[in-house]
Amino acid sequence: MKPRLCVYLSDQVDQRLGVAARRPGASKSAITDAALAAFLSPERDDQRDAAIIRRLDHLSRQLDRLERDQTIVSESLALFIRYYLTITPPLPGVEQDAARALGKERFEFFVAQLGRRLAGGKTMIRDVLEEVAPSEGDFFTEAEIDALRSVKTAASPNGDAKNGRGGSEEATND
Repeated sequence: MKPRLCVYLSDQVDQRLGVAARRPGASKSAITDAALAAFLSPERDDQRDAAIIRRLDHLSRQLDRLERDQTIVSESLALFIRYYLTITPPLPGVEQDAARALGKERFEFFVAQLGRRLAGGKTMIRDVLEEVAPSEGDFFTEAEIDALRSVKTAASPNGDAKNGRGGSEEATND
Protein backbone atom coordinates (compact mmCIF):
# COMPACT_ATOMS: atom_id res chain seq x y z
CA MET A 1 0.00 0.00 0.00
CA LYS A 2 1.30 3.43 -0.94
CA PRO A 3 1.28 6.23 1.62
CA ARG A 4 -1.37 8.90 1.16
CA LEU A 5 -0.27 12.54 0.90
CA CYS A 6 -2.40 15.67 0.91
CA VAL A 7 -0.93 18.67 -0.88
CA TYR A 8 -2.16 22.11 -1.83
CA LEU A 9 -1.73 23.22 -5.43
CA SER A 10 -2.32 26.54 -7.09
CA ASP A 11 -5.41 26.70 -9.32
CA GLN A 12 -3.26 26.96 -12.44
CA VAL A 13 -1.17 23.87 -11.59
CA ASP A 14 -4.31 21.92 -10.61
CA GLN A 15 -5.92 22.74 -13.97
CA ARG A 16 -2.82 21.66 -15.88
CA LEU A 17 -2.58 18.46 -13.83
CA GLY A 18 -6.25 17.72 -14.56
CA VAL A 19 -5.69 18.17 -18.32
CA ALA A 20 -2.64 15.89 -18.23
CA ALA A 21 -4.52 13.25 -16.20
CA ARG A 22 -7.22 12.99 -18.88
CA ARG A 23 -4.81 11.19 -21.19
CA PRO A 24 -5.30 7.44 -21.41
CA GLY A 25 -3.31 5.55 -18.77
CA ALA A 26 -2.50 8.67 -16.76
CA SER A 27 -3.69 9.69 -13.32
CA LYS A 28 -3.01 12.63 -11.05
CA SER A 29 -1.23 10.32 -8.60
CA ALA A 30 1.01 8.78 -11.29
CA ILE A 31 1.91 12.18 -12.75
CA THR A 32 2.65 13.63 -9.30
CA ASP A 33 4.70 10.57 -8.34
CA ALA A 34 6.77 10.80 -11.54
CA ALA A 35 7.28 14.55 -11.12
CA LEU A 36 8.44 14.19 -7.51
CA ALA A 37 10.72 11.28 -8.42
CA ALA A 38 12.33 13.38 -11.17
CA PHE A 39 12.61 16.39 -8.87
CA LEU A 40 14.23 14.41 -6.06
CA SER A 41 16.48 12.32 -8.34
CA PRO A 42 20.23 12.74 -7.88
CA GLU A 43 20.57 12.43 -11.66
CA ARG A 44 18.72 15.75 -11.97
CA ASP A 45 21.47 17.41 -9.98
CA ASP A 46 24.12 15.71 -12.15
CA GLN A 47 22.44 16.95 -15.33
CA ARG A 48 22.18 20.47 -13.95
CA ASP A 49 25.81 20.35 -12.83
CA ALA A 50 26.89 19.11 -16.25
CA ALA A 51 25.04 21.98 -17.94
CA ILE A 52 26.67 24.48 -15.59
CA ILE A 53 30.10 22.95 -16.24
CA ARG A 54 29.58 23.19 -20.02
CA ARG A 55 28.62 26.86 -19.66
CA LEU A 56 31.60 27.59 -17.45
CA ASP A 57 33.94 25.84 -19.91
CA HIS A 58 32.51 27.94 -22.73
CA LEU A 59 32.97 31.13 -20.71
CA SER A 60 36.50 30.07 -19.79
CA ARG A 61 37.42 29.58 -23.46
CA GLN A 62 35.93 32.98 -24.30
CA LEU A 63 37.92 34.65 -21.53
CA ASP A 64 41.10 32.90 -22.69
CA ARG A 65 40.54 34.23 -26.22
CA LEU A 66 39.80 37.69 -24.86
CA GLU A 67 42.98 37.64 -22.76
CA ARG A 68 45.02 36.50 -25.78
CA ASP A 69 43.53 39.23 -27.97
CA GLN A 70 44.15 41.86 -25.29
CA THR A 71 47.76 40.73 -24.95
CA ILE A 72 48.25 41.01 -28.72
CA VAL A 73 46.75 44.51 -28.79
CA SER A 74 48.82 45.63 -25.78
CA GLU A 75 52.05 44.29 -27.25
CA SER A 76 51.29 45.86 -30.63
CA LEU A 77 50.65 49.22 -29.00
CA ALA A 78 53.80 48.96 -26.87
CA LEU A 79 55.93 48.11 -29.92
CA PHE A 80 54.44 50.99 -31.89
CA ILE A 81 55.08 53.45 -29.04
CA ARG A 82 58.65 52.21 -28.65
CA TYR A 83 59.24 52.49 -32.40
CA TYR A 84 57.65 55.96 -32.54
CA LEU A 85 59.70 57.26 -29.62
CA THR A 86 62.88 55.77 -31.08
CA ILE A 87 62.59 57.36 -34.52
CA THR A 88 60.98 60.71 -33.64
CA PRO A 89 63.58 63.42 -32.99
CA PRO A 90 62.79 66.08 -30.38
CA LEU A 91 61.47 69.38 -31.77
CA PRO A 92 63.09 72.76 -31.23
CA GLY A 93 61.15 75.07 -28.88
CA VAL A 94 59.96 77.39 -31.67
CA GLU A 95 58.25 74.52 -33.56
CA GLN A 96 56.55 72.96 -30.51
CA ASP A 97 53.43 75.18 -30.56
CA ALA A 98 52.78 74.40 -34.24
CA ALA A 99 53.41 70.71 -33.60
CA ARG A 100 50.94 70.75 -30.66
CA ALA A 101 48.27 72.37 -32.84
CA LEU A 102 48.85 69.85 -35.62
CA GLY A 103 48.84 67.01 -33.07
CA LYS A 104 45.54 68.22 -31.60
CA GLU A 105 44.00 68.39 -35.07
CA ARG A 106 45.23 64.92 -35.96
CA PHE A 107 43.99 63.51 -32.64
CA GLU A 108 40.52 64.98 -33.17
CA PHE A 109 40.46 63.41 -36.66
CA PHE A 110 41.58 60.09 -35.13
CA VAL A 111 38.82 60.16 -32.50
CA ALA A 112 36.17 61.00 -35.13
CA GLN A 113 37.39 58.18 -37.39
CA LEU A 114 37.46 55.74 -34.46
CA GLY A 115 33.88 56.69 -33.57
CA ARG A 116 32.71 56.10 -37.15
CA ARG A 117 34.45 52.72 -37.38
CA LEU A 118 33.07 51.52 -34.05
CA ALA A 119 29.57 52.77 -34.86
CA GLY A 120 29.70 51.00 -38.23
CA GLY A 121 30.91 47.74 -36.70
CA LYS A 122 34.02 47.81 -38.86
CA THR A 123 37.32 47.05 -37.18
CA MET A 124 40.87 47.62 -38.31
CA ILE A 125 41.81 44.10 -37.20
CA ARG A 126 39.17 42.61 -39.52
CA ASP A 127 40.43 44.79 -42.38
CA VAL A 128 44.02 43.71 -41.79
CA LEU A 129 43.05 40.04 -41.58
CA GLU A 130 41.12 40.33 -44.84
CA GLU A 131 44.17 41.89 -46.50
CA VAL A 132 46.61 39.26 -45.30
CA ALA A 133 44.26 36.27 -45.54
CA PRO A 134 45.66 33.78 -48.01
CA SER A 135 43.86 33.37 -51.29
CA GLU A 136 43.92 30.23 -53.37
CA GLY A 137 46.57 31.90 -55.54
CA ASP A 138 48.93 31.80 -52.56
CA PHE A 139 48.74 28.02 -52.43
CA PHE A 140 48.34 26.96 -56.07
CA THR A 141 49.81 27.91 -59.42
CA GLU A 142 47.49 29.24 -62.13
CA ALA A 143 47.72 25.89 -63.96
CA GLU A 144 46.61 24.02 -60.82
CA ILE A 145 43.71 26.44 -60.29
CA ASP A 146 42.60 25.97 -63.91
CA ALA A 147 42.82 22.18 -63.51
CA LEU A 148 40.68 22.35 -60.36
CA ARG A 149 38.10 24.47 -62.15
CA SER A 150 37.92 22.04 -65.05
CA VAL A 151 37.43 19.14 -62.62
CA LYS A 152 34.57 21.04 -60.94
CA THR A 153 33.03 21.73 -64.34
CA ALA A 154 33.27 18.10 -65.41
CA ALA A 155 31.76 16.98 -62.11
CA SER A 156 28.69 19.23 -62.47
CA PRO A 157 25.52 17.61 -63.89
CA ASN A 158 25.55 17.32 -67.71
CA GLY A 159 29.00 18.92 -67.79
CA ASP A 160 27.41 22.37 -67.57
CA ALA A 161 29.40 25.13 -65.98
CA LYS A 162 27.95 28.00 -63.96
CA ASN A 163 27.73 30.10 -67.09
CA GLY A 164 25.40 27.56 -68.71
CA ARG A 165 27.99 26.27 -71.21
CA GLY A 166 30.20 23.22 -71.03
CA GLY A 167 33.94 23.52 -70.72
CA SER A 168 35.99 25.65 -68.40
CA GLU A 169 34.64 28.36 -66.17
CA GLU A 170 36.02 31.74 -67.08
CA ALA A 171 35.13 35.00 -65.42
CA THR A 172 33.08 37.23 -67.70
CA ASN A 173 33.13 40.20 -65.35
CA ASP A 174 35.68 42.22 -67.35
